Amino acid sequence: MELIVERVNVWAASIPDEPGGLARILAGLSEAGADLDFCIARRTPEKPGTGVVFVTPLRGDREIEAAAILGFNVTKSLQSVRVEGENAPGVAAMITEKLAAAGINLHSFSGAVIGTRFILYIGLDSDADAEKACKLLQNL
Repeated sequence: MELIVERVNVWAASIPDEPGGLARILAGLSEAGADLDFCIARRTPEKPGTGVVFVTPLRGDREIEAAAILGFNVTKSLQSVRVEGENAPGVAAMITEKLAAAGINLHSFSGAVIGTRFILYIGLDSDADAEKACKLLQNL
């Protein structure tokens, strides 16, 4: 199986849980020229009235400056690996089974299929786990 496997920085920011909260953040990144591959947002149940948004990638000084102004920081507690390849039934199960067999615990897992390709973002707890996951997945 031919996979594109790479480490990525995921940026996170707090957002108000109100109409337009996410739109303002994304508009600020767009105005700086950001072309995001991935964005996920959710409410933060432990902090009523707020949410969190995660995005990747941010490239170049202009995008990173805008992100800082908007409250984004690179997530330190989450190491992320991006995996892309030809979709097939059971591919996510196969990948997660291989990671589990290698003793790698997942912090988070998001995936989607577009046309005939899949893309996964795998969150891991440590740099060592992310490196181990990359090596394992590059050799499938």
